[in-house]
Amino acid sequence: MVNITLKDGSVKSYEAGTSILDIAKDLSEGLARNACCGMINGEVVDLREGVTEDCEVEICTFDSPEGKRAFRHTASHILAQAVKRLYPEAKLAIGPSTDDGFYYDFDDMAFNPEDFEKIEKEMKKIVKENLPIERFELPRAEAVKLMEEKGEPYKVELINDLPEDAVISFYKQGEFTDLCAGPHLMSTKYCKAVKIMSVAGAYWRGSEKNKMLARLYATAYTKASDLEAYLNMLEEAKKRDHRKLGKELGLFCILDEGPGFPFFLPKGMVLKNTLLDYWREIHKKAGYVEIQTPMMLNRQLWERSGHWDHYKENMYTTKIDDVDFAIKPMNCPGGMLVYMQEPHSYRDLPIRAGEIGLVHRHEKSGALHGLMRVRCFSQDDAHIFMTPDQIKEEIKGVVALIDQVYTLFGFNYHIELSTRPEDSMGSDEDWERATAGLKGALDELGRDYVINEGDGAFYGPKIDFHLEDSLGRTWQCGTIQLDMQLPERFQLEYTDKDGEKKRPVMIHRVCFGSIERFIGILIEHFAGHFPTWLAPVQVKVLPISDKYADYAKKVEAAFEDAGVRVETDHRAEKIGYKIREARNERVPYIVVVGEKEAEDNTLSVRCKGEDLGSYKLDDFIAEIKEEIKNKTKRW
Repeated sequence: MVNITLKDGSVKSYEAGTSILDIAKDLSEGLARNACCGMINGEVVDLREGVTEDCEVEICTFDSPEGKRAFRHTASHILAQAVKRLYPEAKLAIGPSTDDGFYYDFDDMAFNPEDFEKIEKEMKKIVKENLPIERFELPRAEAVKLMEEKGEPYKVELINDLPEDAVISFYKQGEFTDLCAGPHLMSTKYCKAVKIMSVAGAYWRGSEKNKMLARLYATAYTKASDLEAYLNMLEEAKKRDHRKLGKELGLFCILDEGPGFPFFLPKGMVLKNTLLDYWREIHKKAGYVEIQTPMMLNRQLWERSGHWDHYKENMYTTKIDDVDFAIKPMNCPGGMLVYMQEPHSYRDLPIRAGEIGLVHRHEKSGALHGLMRVRCFSQDDAHIFMTPDQIKEEIKGVVALIDQVYTLFGFNYHIELSTRPEDSMGSDEDWERATAGLKGALDELGRDYVINEGDGAFYGPKIDFHLEDSLGRTWQCGTIQLDMQLPERFQLEYTDKDGEKKRPVMIHRVCFGSIERFIGILIEHFAGHFPTWLAPVQVKVLPISDKYADYAKKVEAAFEDAGVRVETDHRAEKIGYKIREARNERVPYIVVVGEKEAEDNTLSVRCKGEDLGSYKLDDFIAEIKEEIKNKTKRW
């Protein structure tokens, strides 16, 4: 008998060799029906895997990342099987799962979108056939022979790259056999909701020296309704694409003269500066000071920080007076130099130093994407220098600040605590103390969080904030990283109560992350309909005709005097057309003025297509000022 510790901590005994699937059946028939794979001591395995010793076991359904990967990896094999049935001449390359679905690469094929329906129909036929999926292993020589017989040169190449003594695993479903490490479902019958999304070219093994293959991107869900919801979300995301809206709303552009280097237009600068004003406001209240460090510093500094050796391929470099310099990819080393400008006592700590620093990082052209992935961006960095016993309280303060920011914009978020990686620096004692400080702060705040084992930075553990936008997509923005290594590299010191010189502990942290990326997320989250306090234009005044131009100017001046961002449309166009145009510009409030309004000193107000009725000019100005001041949202 072997003892199995389950996810809830309970322990059950089974005969040695009992499969993960049988354990699932014993726990619940429903769990067994929904199971996609399992985990033994944290390692993902097939449901057919037998348990041979005492261990921890977890059953993974489609709701888990591991379950999704196993489910969609199975769907990728179904896709490959369908293609081979329809196009026997196709050569198989690779077909992994991805975050949103899966893909499979084929040689000797040129797919068109018109082919998708035919392939999907064949995939559904394979699902209906309920083909058992079987795993088997072969020695390397036999594995090569099998793939040669099937005419699959790419599989042969993959096998030949494995060690000679390797045992190679395959998965078989009906007439189809594929080289694969797994895991997979037990049968094809579960992949009922599948959709081929697109076709693209992809170099074999990602090298432009190799042949270009045809890559089919697809996705799969357990239910047709979930697939439909995903496809609807993608359609909505297209409408909200920040690159499209950024151009339509006159916020930013990225030109051929500077790939990855965004140009912010006047309205985009209003949006960006409003965000930065808010950042400065909340940081001043939280006891931060603001600094600015140079954009370019010499090689000696980057060698001292470790970036020259570990990050140089992502840095832009030049020479000044025969000395190597680098444009900063991060603000941290400059922050170290600021700390070193004067001696510090324990009484000075914590020091919270914030910086809106423009950083540059070389990204490959294929990775660039609007504001989401750029080559220069403003990072809302802050470095907090503290004593070891201040760690917990400082972490709590940063968590509260980040929560304040995300709550204001209506984001839900979840927290991950990433622990010590294998290639870390520092002593066991330092890491234990740092990790305990982060955990303790989150526990005392009553925050739920997920432990991300081994995914911390090499210099310290970290807390990452993954926010969820209005379409349910997640973005990693805020982070808190505890660093005990840079203070050591720069020999930072403070004088403690006992008169001894000691090393401060340092936190790196961001709220927005990249300001540019955060703006891109906000554009898509709000679909361009920014809350009034953030909108580049808060009120649009529309006179019905030229007769009321003077009153419109008076209204505009009143808003300007009140500090409200306002524009007036004086074009000789019909009022219906001007209203539609203003709505397309996503202006929060549209104010129509005509004869009645001019006589009564009133406004006819609309908000997001809704007619709010008539307002006295002064009353509406008072209302909108209150809305902007409190950063509330009326709609």
